[in-house]
Amino acid sequence: MKVVVTGGAGFIGSHVVDAYVEAGHEVLVIDSLWEKGGGKTTNLNPAARFFKLDIRSPETAELIRQEKPEVVNMHAAQHSVKISTDKPELDAQVNVLGLLNILEASLAAGTRKVIFASSGATYGTPEKLPMNELSPQRPESPYGITKMVTEHYLRYYQTEKGLKYTAFRYGNIYGPRQDPHGEAGVIAIFAKRILDGREVRIDWDGKQEKDYLFVGDVARANKLALTNGDNEIFCLASGKGTSVNELFQRLCATIGKEVPVVRSPKRPGDIYQAYFDCSKVREMLGWQPAVSLEKGLEETVAFWMKD
Repeated sequence: MKVVVTGGAGFIGSHVVDAYVEAGHEVLVIDSLWEKGGGKTTNLNPAARFFKLDIRSPETAELIRQEKPEVVNMHAAQHSVKISTDKPELDAQVNVLGLLNILEASLAAGTRKVIFASSGATYGTPEKLPMNELSPQRPESPYGITKMVTEHYLRYYQTEKGLKYTAFRYGNIYGPRQDPHGEAGVIAIFAKRILDGREVRIDWDGKQEKDYLFVGDVARANKLALTNGDNEIFCLASGKGTSVNELFQRLCATIGKEVPVVRSPKRPGDIYQAYFDCSKVREMLGWQPAVSLEKGLEETVAFWMKD
């Protein structure tokens, strides 16, 4: 199967590319390598064909029309909440107009399906836990808004134009290749700072809980979606919350090093507790997490120790 992966040089996208290549598929990677987007040439799988292009560009649309992929996996995005609040127009240009460019090109190419990386940020502060696919979506950032909007575009293109889709609302994804210098990715940030012997900042009281999922499990779900889960949206996470304090303690134990903690106030827009009910993806795709938090932290730490 010929598959295009946009954002395939990024943290999550590159692991998806690896899974597709390992499964024997012909993979094309489209990535702009934007310095704030996380795409790196070091993440590229040598067995995939790489094209340095922006998803908003006519050149990207033309490439898809020429290559006629059976599936397009959409991981390219403006993924920073802070950038989305500072520059909401840029966020919408990339996440909405970029997707529309890909969808139109996919239709012209005769592409069967688009797999889309959505986000738990579409929910905002949950009114009830665990969240599932039917939970109200009340996003609290432009990033969350654009991800919610693009889900509606996927439904429209399926209903009116026949283009199939599968969308995953991700929890907090972590693992090797995640940027330890950005605003998100607390596990990568903590791991790198502990390894370097630097102090770690913990906001709020540190008891806030998020749902952390290892990136290898994400890649496996994206592989299943190539032939399953048509026209469905799935929550994709571990199904349980882990506090920031616990993550810090686990990482210190895994690394075998203690570092000072600096306590800081709550960050604007931070959500205190969020975790997911992933029974739908288990029942429909036969997917469930295979990598425990303990094992995932070990693999993440091992990656940064080699860096």
